[in-house]
Amino acid sequence: MDVLVWIFALGASTLALMQAFAFYRWMMTCDEGTAEMRSIAAAVRDGANAYLRQQYFVVTVVFLVIAGLLSIAAFGYGLQSKFVPIAFLTGGFFSGLSGWLGMKTATQASSRTAAAARSSLNQGLKIAFRSGAVMGLTVVGLGLSYITIWFGVLYWGWPLVVGDEHKLSLEAITVSMLCFGMGASAQALFARVGGGIFTKAADVGADLVGKVEQHMAEDSPRNPATIADNVGDNVGDVAGMGADLYESYCGSILATAALGVAAFASPTLIPGLSEEARQANQLNAILLPLAISATGILLSIVGIYLVHTSEDANQKSLLAALARGINSSTILVCVATLALSGWLMPQVPGTMILGVIPGVALSVIIGLAAGWLVGKFTEYATSDHFAPTQKLAEQAQTGPATIIICGIADGMGSVWAPVMIIGTATMAAFGFACGWNMNDPHYFALGLYGVGIAAVGMLSTLGITLATDAYGPIADNAGGNAEMAGLEPAVRARTDALDSLGNTTAATGKGFAIGSAALTALALLAAYVEEVRMSFERWGDSLVTQIAEDGFYKVSRGFVIAREGAETHAFLALPYLVNDSRIRESWQAVGFSQGPGKIPQELVELSEGEHGAAATFSASGGQLVNVDLATLIDFTNYYEASVLNPRVLLGLFLGAMATFVFCALTMKAVGRAAFGMVEEVRRQLRETPGILTGEVTPDYARPVQISTKAAQLEMILPAAVGLLTPLLTGMLLGVGGVMGLLAGSLSTGFCLAVFMSNAGGSWDNAKKYIESGKLGGKGSPAHDAAVVGDTVGDPFKDTSGPSLNILIKLMSMVSVVVAGLVVRYSAVAVGWL
Repeated sequence: MDVLVWIFALGASTLALMQAFAFYRWMMTCDEGTAEMRSIAAAVRDGANAYLRQQYFVVTVVFLVIAGLLSIAAFGYGLQSKFVPIAFLTGGFFSGLSGWLGMKTATQASSRTAAAARSSLNQGLKIAFRSGAVMGLTVVGLGLSYITIWFGVLYWGWPLVVGDEHKLSLEAITVSMLCFGMGASAQALFARVGGGIFTKAADVGADLVGKVEQHMAEDSPRNPATIADNVGDNVGDVAGMGADLYESYCGSILATAALGVAAFASPTLIPGLSEEARQANQLNAILLPLAISATGILLSIVGIYLVHTSEDANQKSLLAALARGINSSTILVCVATLALSGWLMPQVPGTMILGVIPGVALSVIIGLAAGWLVGKFTEYATSDHFAPTQKLAEQAQTGPATIIICGIADGMGSVWAPVMIIGTATMAAFGFACGWNMNDPHYFALGLYGVGIAAVGMLSTLGITLATDAYGPIADNAGGNAEMAGLEPAVRARTDALDSLGNTTAATGKGFAIGSAALTALALLAAYVEEVRMSFERWGDSLVTQIAEDGFYKVSRGFVIAREGAETHAFLALPYLVNDSRIRESWQAVGFSQGPGKIPQELVELSEGEHGAAATFSASGGQLVNVDLATLIDFTNYYEASVLNPRVLLGLFLGAMATFVFCALTMKAVGRAAFGMVEEVRRQLRETPGILTGEVTPDYARPVQISTKAAQLEMILPAAVGLLTPLLTGMLLGVGGVMGLLAGSLSTGFCLAVFMSNAGGSWDNAKKYIESGKLGGKGSPAHDAAVVGDTVGDPFKDTSGPSLNILIKLMSMVSVVVAGLVVRYSAVAVGWL
């Protein structure tokens, strides 16, 4: 059965890539338009390629340095699996590849969409949407194929090389694969931050000078920043979003697999099972998210083919066309989940519904529903078809100040619904997975598995949901191409209809990305504890050569190694045990600063417990926790992960602080880059008056160069926040501090991302609402004020807000990778704090 599911997952991912290639080839056969349209598209394509080449060069240098450090940690000090450096590099490579392929498709599709819109709105929609589907199917195809191949190599291939006696445990396999996510997260952050700085610097320059100062039309060919603006749509909204959701997609599967292995490792979860039966259950817990993701790919392809509309379609019918595809895929995945869970999920007493349906099946459905609800609320909060954005547009009648004030307030107020949706979904997914045995520590890991698989469920239809998001910038560029090429007004009207739909789908996509990031980061937080367990096991194995005599040895404040002949056992002495008045003085007398300290024989006794070796304090009867049997709650108790612990509390504050510092850095980067862009556009218009009359073609290349240079320089410092904060916090405050850091960054970053994304989306669509002829229309004082509001919102919704999704996941991934270092060498571990 395991081979069958693995082949199914690999086959589905391969089919996704084949279907993506088929859509790409079909799009390339479509008419590219007039010579002028082809020339404009080529300029955008060249600018996007030049930017990504420069960005990937910088990222490659950074990745090689980090991979070198990871290699030292893995091969020199044994702090982590030796597969981690390779997984890090390949994870980053495939993340970048998915973004580049999506960008390549989008830059080819824009002029073809505009050309198709000359004859048919439906044909324009089909080209734009199926080109967006190339991105969606490429992301899921590359992600799932990479995971399945890695698993096959480690589970079946590695034992053929080293022999069965040295094969990796399922715990080691899943934790090693989880580290692959750090490479994907790091690349995604560079892509999002760099692309966001590029696109918003160009957008601000084009809007402030072109629209406000010169009252030019959107995408006017007289605006020197127009090409840079269109390039930015591709490198930010396409390549950046692709890398972002690729990382979420893979991270959710990998974290869930690690949590499944941890949940079914406990001999008390399903009593009476043999070791082989427990391992079979662990394997099924790994295969279930792979099977759900594979099924989601197949049903996403079905949904893509259901998207079409009539020629006289309006905004409502265009939205209905997209909703038909997404909703069909979602409903079919829900049905398939019931069958897959009943087939693969081990039957845990107390968690079955009606005796046949595992509770985990409902966790998956809850994840799907949560993603749909967050997207729908985001649409309500940001679309100009609903009251919040229409009322915001009315504020523009009194100037820029009031629309900015109200936009910030609307963004803050919109946070409540996504928080309630994700919070409720988390509790429900946890509860159904563990049969609502929420106070039983043996079911706790199973509940967390439910949270992880809810994230898998939410992202299972990513093939089609990402297609709707990538569709937006393609339609936007098509409108720009039509405007710059001077096509007839009817074509521009059709591309405007497609673009307006794209604005809504982009805002909905951002809400979906934020929600999936929150669930994925929560699963990663739990998976971090599993990596801490593996770090203790590696630490214990590395000490065997230092211990010559049988007995107990104190390695750190609470970590104990027992040697009994050829066997060694690792134990945790929980704080409440060693602080017992009958134990404290004798325990503290045993030092460990010069290496493992021999514990007096009369202090601890070794015996054989029901499920393995057991150790007990002789004086108090308190039982140490065997690391092999330790639950997630045991580790949180060991590190006193409570807000009353000052290390955890400081970590919480540092996590919250990091999100605000990160946003400040990215927004200031946009401001500095936009300053140079505005000055350049003004300079060209001032020094070459013929540009305004259309007699002289602007220098489009110079703004592209300005944005490219600024983005490369400015993306390093924000990325450093995500990469270094978990490491520095861990080395100072230990594992407890890192838990606080991740909780603080997740809770604050989630709320801040929703606020920024929705505020920016509302400002953007308030401007579009006025441009549709309301409140004075284009060129009116209200329109000028709305453009200023939209300009403020640009870095909110397209730079800082979306980048926060990646920041909270990257910090979790970095924490997982450096867990071995923190467990052994933090200031807390060595006894300094």
